[in-house]
Amino acid sequence: MDFDANIEQLKLAYWHILMTAGPVLAIALAVGLVVGIIQAATSINEATLSFVPKLAIVLLTMALASGFMLTTLSDYFVHVFDMIAGLH
Repeated sequence: MDFDANIEQLKLAYWHILMTAGPVLAIALAVGLVVGIIQAATSINEATLSFVPKLAIVLLTMALASGFMLTTLSDYFVHVFDMIAGLH
């Protein structure tokens, strides 16, 4: 494979990482931001207060999006293995 094909494969890999991990990270960021704003407004500085809701919502998001993430990663790995099989 030449350099441009390697760069394309890296772009595809990074895109699939973004597609699978992005929604979970975005939800965690949003929940952390909301809880942080609430904590700042009420002057409650409890570490578990920000951790528990974030953990629960991230687990729920992963449970709901697991089918999409599994399908995306499976399609990507089929593509990678087809590319490996095509090398001589």
